[in-house]
Amino acid sequence: MNKLLWEQDFLNSQTDLSAWNIRLGNDLLDNNGKPICPGWGNGEQQFYTDHSNNLYIDEFGLNLCARRETIEQDGRVFAYTSARLDTKDHLSFCYGKLIVRAKCPIGHGVWPAIWLLPQEQAYGPWPASGEIDIMEAKGRLPQHISGTLHYGKDWDHKVTDEFSYQLENGTINEFHDYALEWDANSIRWLVDGHCFAERHLQPGIMPFDVPFYLVLNLAVGGWYDNVAVDEAALPAIMTVSGIWLYQ
Repeated sequence: MNKLLWEQDFLNSQTDLSAWNIRLGNDLLDNNGKPICPGWGNGEQQFYTDHSNNLYIDEFGLNLCARRETIEQDGRVFAYTSARLDTKDHLSFCYGKLIVRAKCPIGHGVWPAIWLLPQEQAYGPWPASGEIDIMEAKGRLPQHISGTLHYGKDWDHKVTDEFSYQLENGTINEFHDYALEWDANSIRWLVDGHCFAERHLQPGIMPFDVPFYLVLNLAVGGWYDNVAVDEAALPAIMTVSGIWLYQ
């Protein structure tokens, strides 16, 4: 895995977001763009925007910023704004090593995530076609991260394989290399080159043999860590300085 297939250098002032889709709103959508569940299916409280105070590139990298900001749409009022973007239809891959260098915010109710979703739902709707979470963090636990696989034939039979890790050096509020090594036999999660978890794949049971695309988002609230949002922690910023995909 030493061939660089794709790179996003957000420290380079020439890098833009042309390889990304900027997602808007608070609703989880179906394949036709119709809302199917509020809160992105997780009870999340933020409304995603494309505003320059929620999503911007500066000398530190690409910034996703969650704010205490009231926004109203279709009769619903949201107390927070933030950002979410993905590479669907632009960049997807099956097998390889993906590294995302990121710095994540601290604070109760803040939920940064780096993850993968299937480009085509070859095995059916979520969770049947799978989800790979490279890194998720609960802002109230600044040294704690998780990597997770989601799969199963339907909602009632969904399987969650979650692997947690306590950072040995520093906190999530400093830059770390979060990486995924993925081949036909296994998926491995790494932080700063250290492999903290490995899951062997089971053909025919686990749907991780097709291309997936990359998602970056910063949620506020939600069921992942069901605690009250510490508004003193806002604005909260997730910064990504670079992304590298090797095959």
